[in-house]
Amino acid sequence: MDKDQREFLIYNDFTADTLFKVIKLGRPQYLVGNFLLFTMGALLAVLFSADFVLSKFLLGYSVLFTAHLAVHYSNDYFDFDTDHYNAPTAISGGSGILVENPELREFSKWFSIFLVGLSLALTAAFTIIFNYPLSFFLFLLFGNLLAWFYTAPPVKLVYRRLGEVANMVAVVIFLGTGYFALMGTLDLPFFIFTVPVIFLQLIFINSFEIPDMEGDKLGGKVTWIVSRGRGFGFKLIAVSGFLATFSFLVISFTNLFPSTLDFRVLALISLISLSLGIVEVVKKPLDRVSATKFASINVASLFIMSILINCYLIYLLK
Repeated sequence: MDKDQREFLIYNDFTADTLFKVIKLGRPQYLVGNFLLFTMGALLAVLFSADFVLSKFLLGYSVLFTAHLAVHYSNDYFDFDTDHYNAPTAISGGSGILVENPELREFSKWFSIFLVGLSLALTAAFTIIFNYPLSFFLFLLFGNLLAWFYTAPPVKLVYRRLGEVANMVAVVIFLGTGYFALMGTLDLPFFIFTVPVIFLQLIFINSFEIPDMEGDKLGGKVTWIVSRGRGFGFKLIAVSGFLATFSFLVISFTNLFPSTLDFRVLALISLISLSLGIVEVVKKPLDRVSATKFASINVASLFIMSILINCYLIYLLK
């Protein structure tokens, strides 16, 4: 093998390795939850007799996909210093790519900016093509700004005790994009439906924060877990699980939803998180290893619950 061939192989190996790192940096596995929530919102809209238009569904999701993907690149960029104190886990600690490959930092920042711009361009295209109100564009503009300033200065929400609030708003945007894309508006039934989902999102974000308590504290993040400890986090998870179940049961008495939608089924599904929360309060897994194990189970259970809820909504539409 001559010198040119060797250089060609080295170049291609480097390119393939770099591409793999860039993809891993974007943490594409977490986009599954994004898609499940978007789909849940869209299915809810169809249940309210909105027409399922495939082009609206696909273009609407592309708006959310690019916005959510941008968050992963911007978070790793702005969390660069903090991530030095955290070892990546299956659910937390960042991707670890920039810590090991700081030469990719600038790329991460600019690629995130590109994705935000693409998300807004797709939102504008959606608004024009389907003649939607300006509120659709403003809704997604707000979502992109919220995502960017989650870690970006000068706001840095997660460093100022507002990370959990931002995540509760974010889940409304995830659901709302799917609902808005097909329904053409956001109405009272939608916002009522988000209440138990917000409680489930509290379980999600606290589970993500639990493994990183020590590192986040050293890095300057002021999360609820940093402020109150893992014991508080697991208690909050149990309470959130109860409130999610209770909310689903209460919603069934509002008479604002189609009679075919039995919220008792959704309450039954939410018992998965409630049961886990109770177990965690009893077992008190406060060391990082055992706490991370239970937090990971919480996150996995939320994905399963989202799939079950979507399957149930699809069943109702048959």
